[in-house]
This record gives sequence, structure tokens and C-alpha cells, in this order.
Amino acid sequence: MATINLTAEQFKADVFDYTASKEWKYKDEVPAIIDFYADWCGPCKMVAPILEELSEEYKGKVKIYKVDTEVEQELSSVFGIRSIPSMLFIPLGAKQPMMQAGALSKTALKEIIEKDLV
Repeated sequence: MATINLTAEQFKADVFDYTASKEWKYKDEVPAIIDFYADWCGPCKMVAPILEELSEEYKGKVKIYKVDTEVEQELSSVFGIRSIPSMLFIPLGAKQPMMQAGALSKTALKEIIEKDLV
């Protein structure tokens, strides 16, 4: 399972429908990471292969989505994306998602996954 490209419609169907509710309620049974990126972004290109590796390492435990901020401007706006890459970490249950801006190392990403997601 590689990373999954996510559109606003898929986001509303699979993650959270922000048009129907203001209170966060994650729809899936597996925690997730959403990478907000752009094709022209150098740091985004550095993080992409790391996310692919992690999607394999945590297969069935964590879903890793990618949102192209150039294409999905509505989603970028909803989450107030000002710099890329930015990652949204979505734990299970009633916990609120956490946003982290900047290119994170594989070690840092694994630490967040182990501590906050799985």
C-alpha cells in the first residue's frame, strides 16, 4: 500500500466531512497522516520517498495520504496551510489531529507515529 492521493471529496467521504460538522470526528479505523505538498516544493520531494517507505512499514496500521495544495486549494484553506510540506497527524478516537509544518526526518516521523498514532 503506497501513499494515497486525496481529493476534497475523498477527504469528506473517508476522513472528515467539514461541510457537515464543525466538531472533529475521524471516520476511519486506522490512524492517518496527511501530507500537504506541491510538486515544485524541494522539501516536499525530500519527504515523499520517506512517506512511501513508512506506508510500507506501517501497512495496515497507519494510512498515509497526500494532498496536492495546488490542486486541492479548498482543503489547504480549510486547514490553514501556509507553508509546505505540512503534515496532519490524525490519531484514533476523540483526540484532535495535530499539524506539523516543515520537512520531518524519517526518525522524527517514526517517533510521532509510535508515540501518538499506533
